[in-house]
Amino acid sequence: MFWIVVGVVAAVGILIALLVKVRQARNAREFERTSVDAEVLRQLLEKEPPVLLYDVRLPLDLLAYSEMIPGAKRLSPKEVLANPTLIPADQDVVLYCTCEAQKTSLEIVRKAKGLGFSRLKVLRGGLAGWKSKGYPVEVYRESFRLDTAV
Repeated sequence: MFWIVVGVVAAVGILIALLVKVRQARNAREFERTSVDAEVLRQLLEKEPPVLLYDVRLPLDLLAYSEMIPGAKRLSPKEVLANPTLIPADQDVVLYCTCEAQKTSLEIVRKAKGLGFSRLKVLRGGLAGWKSKGYPVEVYRESFRLDTAV
């Protein structure tokens, strides 16, 4: 009986590990489909009409790095998650945040795509990825709330 229990526990552990790997692979594929790198974004910004660009960093991240990609519009993640229609559904849009995994941007993209948005992308590497290529940034001078809840 003991060995049966051990076998069942081991099988459940293996099953959970496989499910985690499948989820990670699905998330990686989704990220690849919904992301652009800094070079592509630069090209999109130079086209006519340029892609719409939104900075959706958390307020504390913006406070720490008070610079933005030129042409970007600042949107609070909390506001966008509450009302995704703040982002136009009928235009090409790129979002960026701070973290390498783009957690905030991807959360917004998932919610918006669930509402029928299809032209959203995320900047791979976020602001740091843009800056690592030596592309320009500008100082963000607008006031904003330090509400950190997403």
